[in-house]
Amino acid sequence: MSQTPRICARCLMDTSEPEIQFDRDGICNHCTAALARFRSQLLPPEERQAALESLVETIKAEGRGKEYDCLLGVSGGCDSTTTAYHVKKLGLRPLAVHFDNGWDSELAVDNIQKTLQRLDIELYTYVVDWEEFRDIQLAFLKASVPNAEIPTDHGITALLFRTAAEQRTRFILSGSNLATEAIMPISWGHYNQDLKHLRAVHKRFGSIRMRTMPTISLPNYLWYVLRKGIRQVPFLNYLDYRKEEAKQRLTAELGWRDYGGKHYESVWTRFFQGYYLPTKFGFDKRRAHYSTLIVSGNMTRDEALAEIQKPAYDETLLRADMDFVVKKFGLTREQL
Repeated sequence: MSQTPRICARCLMDTSEPEIQFDRDGICNHCTAALARFRSQLLPPEERQAALESLVETIKAEGRGKEYDCLLGVSGGCDSTTTAYHVKKLGLRPLAVHFDNGWDSELAVDNIQKTLQRLDIELYTYVVDWEEFRDIQLAFLKASVPNAEIPTDHGITALLFRTAAEQRTRFILSGSNLATEAIMPISWGHYNQDLKHLRAVHKRFGSIRMRTMPTISLPNYLWYVLRKGIRQVPFLNYLDYRKEEAKQRLTAELGWRDYGGKHYESVWTRFFQGYYLPTKFGFDKRRAHYSTLIVSGNMTRDEALAEIQKPAYDETLLRADMDFVVKKFGLTREQL
């Protein structure tokens, strides 16, 4: 007989996360740690504007005489598009970089093209060989590890650092932020920049040599950071980032269209988070996403409880995505 999951009294994290801990008041370690990160890593609101202005001036000064003074990773999602919007408004000259792994939804492609055109930002798209990337992804599925998004996340980071070095710019302005991403349990995944892990999984379960997949090892990373001075800057941490307000602004000013859940701009990510993880591993990443929004003041706990009761997937869309995923991978539903 299964036990009813115990849920945190402050956020939505529960015992579907096997390493969760609760204090005497029923508050979990995840939201407590997130609040500690806010205090230690976020500047007080009254200091953020000055820090942002200082950052922008530094980027402009170092970028003089160069075609671009910074890089942006873009996916068509809210976080990266909001970063592009503010960076351009501040007078910076970014190059947008997109990692095309074969899974972009039509909506994501339209968002990227439309918003960057309106912002007058040049786009560089790197297309990884599909058969090669398919083989890497299938290796992670065969390995039955929960973080099958590692190939994409690793490739994005490697591509950004490589492109920054090629363009001789020190600044990669990232849409990563604490306001919407402070909580993600270690037990639900694995560090996506671990190249040894990526290669080990692919060596055991893959069959195609990695040739076009961007990779970054620890020595590579240290060379980029210590020798080249390249920095990944969590740009949205310098702002009072309110995601719903940001979506409304992007829609009104750039014609951006919402895609639903977090990172659902990718068909695979939508399927992976909305169906694969809950079905195969028994956890719903929306709990971490909503919990972060609760502790950052972007959502009330009651609002989050109401949202988590809703299906993660529209049934019609799930059927369409299931057919698309199995066909693209060359699998049957049973194999997936």
